[in-house]
Amino acid sequence: MQKIKSLMTRQGLKSPPESFSDLGAIESLRVPGKEEFRELREQATDPQAEQELINSIEQVYFSTDSFDIVKYELEKLPPVLNLQELEEYRDKLKQQQAAVSKRVADLILEKQPAYVKELERVTSLQTGLQLAAVICTNGRRHLNIAKEGFTQASLGLLANQRKRQLLIGLLKSLRTIKTLQRTDVRLSEMLEEEDYPGAIQLCLECQKAASTFKHYSCISELNSKLQDTLEQIEEQLDVALSKICKNFDIHHYTKVQQAYRLLGKTQTAMDQLHMHFTQAIHNTVFQVVLGYVELCAGNTDTKFQKLQYKDLCTHVTPDSYIPCLVDLCKALWEVMLSYYRTMEWHEKHDNEDTTSASEGNNMLGTEEMNFDRGYVKKKLEHGLTRIWMFS
Repeated sequence: MQKIKSLMTRQGLKSPPESFSDLGAIESLRVPGKEEFRELREQATDPQAEQELINSIEQVYFSTDSFDIVKYELEKLPPVLNLQELEEYRDKLKQQQAAVSKRVADLILEKQPAYVKELERVTSLQTGLQLAAVICTNGRRHLNIAKEGFTQASLGLLANQRKRQLLIGLLKSLRTIKTLQRTDVRLSEMLEEEDYPGAIQLCLECQKAASTFKHYSCISELNSKLQDTLEQIEEQLDVALSKICKNFDIHHYTKVQQAYRLLGKTQTAMDQLHMHFTQAIHNTVFQVVLGYVELCAGNTDTKFQKLQYKDLCTHVTPDSYIPCLVDLCKALWEVMLSYYRTMEWHEKHDNEDTTSASEGNNMLGTEEMNFDRGYVKKKLEHGLTRIWMFS
C-alpha cells in the first residue's frame, strides 16, 4: 500500500489526507467519477497478473519525493537506441502504470462510501462546532450580565442584613435599658415584701448588665444609683437581723442569711448578730428595770433614762424587786431562746450545705463554704458563753 501511495505521488495523484484538520484540502479533493473507475478496472482482469506487474516495479520508484523519474529513465537508456526495445519497455511501463492505477481505483472505489460518510460527519461536526461557538459566546455574554446583576443584588442584601442586625442589637439594648430604668420600682417592692435575697440578686444582675452598657450616660447614672440601693439593702438587712434577737422567726432568718450569702458577707453577718444580741440584752434589761423604777417613783421623770444601769438598779424598791427579777428572767430567757434557735438553724443548714457541696464539683466554692461554716460555728460557741455571762 505504501508503494502504491508513493507511486501515486510520482504520477501526480493525490491521496486522501491522513487527518481532517485541513478541511480546505478535503473540499478541494476531486473524487473520480464512476466512468473513470470503470475504465480503470476493465484494463486488467487477472488479479495474479496484476499483482506480478506491481511487484515488478522497481523499488526506486517508491523512494523520496525528490526523486526524478524522467531523469532516472533517461539515464538508463543505452548508448545505442533500439526502437523495438524502447517500445517494449514503454509498453511494460504503461502496463505497470495501468496496474497501479487500477489498484488505486479499486481501493478508492472500495473506501468511497466510508470516505463520503466520514466527510459528511466532518462537515456536520464543523457545523456543530460553529453552533457551539455561537452558544458559548451568547452564554458568556448572558453570564456576565447575570454576574453584574447578582453582585449588585448581593451587596444590597448584605447591606440590608447588616443594618437589620445592627437594629436588632440596638432594639435589644433599648429593651435592656428600659428594664434597668424600671428596676428601682421593683427593688422597692421587694424590700417592702422583705424579699432581701431576691432584691440583692436583682440588684447584682442589674449592676452586671449596667456595666455592659456603661457607655450610655443614663446607665452610668443608674449604676451609681444601684450601688446606693445595694447599700440601702445592707442597712435594712442589719435592721432585719436585729429583730432575730427577741423573736426568732425561721423563715425571716433564712431569707436574711441567704441575702448575706449573696453579698459574700456571711462572717460579717455573724459579727453583727452577736453585737445585736449584746445590744438586745442591754436594752431589754434596762427597759424592764426602768419600767419598775418609774412605776415605783410615780412619775415619768426623764432623769431615770439618763442613768447607768447599775445606778438605775439602786432605785428599785424592795417590794418590786421580786417581780422585776422575774420579768428580767423572762426577757432574758426570750433572748437566749432566740440565740439557741439561731444555733439550731445553723447546725441544720450546715449539714444540708455539706451534703450539697459533696455532690457538686466546685472545689473552690466548697472550701470557701467550709471556712465560713467553721467560722460561724466557733463564733456561736464562743458567743454563747459571753452572752450568758453578760446576762
